[in-house]
Amino acid sequence: MKYILLFLMIFNSLSVIADDRTEKELFSKIPDQVEKSQANATHYDHLIIRGGFLIDGTGAPATGPVDIEIEGNRITKITSVGTPGISIKSENRPKLKKSLNNVREIDAHGKYILPGFIDSHTHIHSPLRNQKVSADYIFKLWLGHGVTSVREVFGLDGESRLLALKELSNRNAITAPRINAYPFFNMPVDGEKVLPPINTPEDARQRVKNLKAIGADGIKFMGASEKILFAALEEAEKIGLSTTMHHAQLNVVHANVLDTSEKGLDCMEHWYGLPEALFTDRIVQDYPSDYIYSDEQHRFAQAGRLWEQAAEPGSKKWNEVMDTLIERDFCLSPTFTIYLASRDLMRAYTAEWHYEYTSPQLWEFYRASREKHGSFFFNWTTEDEIEWKNNYELWMKFVNEYKNKGGKVVAGSDTGYIYSLYGFGFIQELELLQEAGFHPLEVIRSATKVGSEVLGQDDEIGTIQVGKLADIIIVDENPLHNLKSLYGTGVPKLNEDTQLVERVGGVIWTVKDGIVYDARALLEDVKRSVREEKISLGLNPDIPLKVEN
Repeated sequence: MKYILLFLMIFNSLSVIADDRTEKELFSKIPDQVEKSQANATHYDHLIIRGGFLIDGTGAPATGPVDIEIEGNRITKITSVGTPGISIKSENRPKLKKSLNNVREIDAHGKYILPGFIDSHTHIHSPLRNQKVSADYIFKLWLGHGVTSVREVFGLDGESRLLALKELSNRNAITAPRINAYPFFNMPVDGEKVLPPINTPEDARQRVKNLKAIGADGIKFMGASEKILFAALEEAEKIGLSTTMHHAQLNVVHANVLDTSEKGLDCMEHWYGLPEALFTDRIVQDYPSDYIYSDEQHRFAQAGRLWEQAAEPGSKKWNEVMDTLIERDFCLSPTFTIYLASRDLMRAYTAEWHYEYTSPQLWEFYRASREKHGSFFFNWTTEDEIEWKNNYELWMKFVNEYKNKGGKVVAGSDTGYIYSLYGFGFIQELELLQEAGFHPLEVIRSATKVGSEVLGQDDEIGTIQVGKLADIIIVDENPLHNLKSLYGTGVPKLNEDTQLVERVGGVIWTVKDGIVYDARALLEDVKRSVREEKISLGLNPDIPLKVEN
C-alpha cells in the first residue's frame, strides 16, 4: 500500500507539469518583473504541524488538538493527540523522521489550522495597466491572507502571460498561489498579438477550442449576440472547458442566467443576470431616460436599484428560478466585497490597511475618474448608498437561501478596483457571507471545499485530508469566533490582564503545495515596498493618501 501511495504521489506531481517550456521561456511571456522563488522555497521530506485545532473545510466543527504530517507536497497522516485543557502526552505523538535530509516542525499549539483559501474571482493586474502594480505585490497580499488558489477570470494582460504565471506557480518557481486560468472570450489581443475577431458562431467555437488547446482551465464571458454566445457555451460544454460569466447589461435581455445556464454555463460572477431572470412585470430594467451605460456612475447607481424590481423573496418566480439553477448545478460567485463602497463610500476609502499596504499608484487608479473602470464616484449620494443597502438585503437573501437549498456558492473578491485591496478584500468577502446568513463554518466551506469543487479539483485541494495536496494555513485566533482576525492587520482586542488594547490575529503560516511561507513576512515585504514607492514619488509615507487630487 505504501508503494502504491508513493507512486500516486510521484505521478500526480509529474502530471501537474504538462507544459514543457523552460523557465526562461515562461518568464519571457511575462512583460512585468516577477521574482523567482527564494532558494528556501522547498518541500520537506517530513513536516509536522503540531498541536493545532483543525477546521477541515468540510463544514465539520473544529477538532483537536491534532498533529498533521506532510511529506513532499502531500498530507500523509492526521493524528488526534489529546483533548483541550489537558496536557498532550508525548508518547501519543508522531515522531519527526530526523534521519531524512530536510525536516521541520511547526508549533501550532492553541492555533487554528484550515485548508488554504480559494479566491474564486481574481485579476492579476500588472504595472502596464491602470492599477500599475506587479504580480508579486498581488501574490504576496494573497498568500499573506492564506489564499493558496485563485481563479483568474479575465487575463487582461493576455492569456500568454496568464498561462506562463500559472505554469511557473505549478512548478513553485515563483511565490504565488495556484492559478486557474479563465481567459476572456472576447479578448482582442494577447499582449502585443492581435487575436482573430469573433464574428460568427464558427469563430466562437474556434476561440473556445483554441483556449482549451493552450491550457486554459476555463473561459469567462461578458456577453455576445445570441448565436455567438450560445455556440461558444455549447462548444465549451462539448469539450469540457469550464465557463463563467458576468452578465453585462448590454446583453442581459437575451442572456440572463436562465438562458445561459440552459446552454451549459457553469457559474455566474457578481449578480447581473439573476434579478433579470426574476422579473415578472418587465423584460428590461427600469432605466432613467438619461441613462448611459458607459457613464459608470449611471451604471453602478442604477445597478443598486435592480433587485427591488425583481420577484419578491419566497414568491413562485423566486423559487422557480432558484430551483432551476440548483437543478443545473449552477454556481454563484457573488463577490459582495467589490460593491461595498457603493453602500458606504467613506468606510471603503478609510479602511486602515490602505495606509500601509495600498500602492500609491493603485490609489490613484481608485480615485474618481471618467476614464477608469470602477472609479465611478463622481458625486455619490446618500440616496445611492441607501439604495445599495436595500439591494444587498435582497441579494443576500437569495444567496443564503440558495446555499441552504444545496446550491454552490463560492468566495470571490474581484479586488484591485473600487477601493478593494487584494487579500484584504477576500477576508471582507468572508465577513459578507456571514452577514448574508452563512454560519462561519459555512463561510469557510465556501472558501475552500466548494471553491475546489467548482474548479474540479476537490480530489486534490479544498479540505484537509490524508492524500490531498498540502495547502494549509495556520492562524493565531479562532476565525469561527471572529472572521476579522484573518485580516493581515489583525484585529484590536483588549488584553484582560493588562487592560491594554493589542493587535491579535492574522495568518501566521501559509503552506501551498507543501512549501511553507511566512505570511507575516510577505506582508512586511509589501509594507516596505509601498513605503519606498511613496518616498520615490515625493509623498510623505506617514500621511494617509486622500481621495481628492
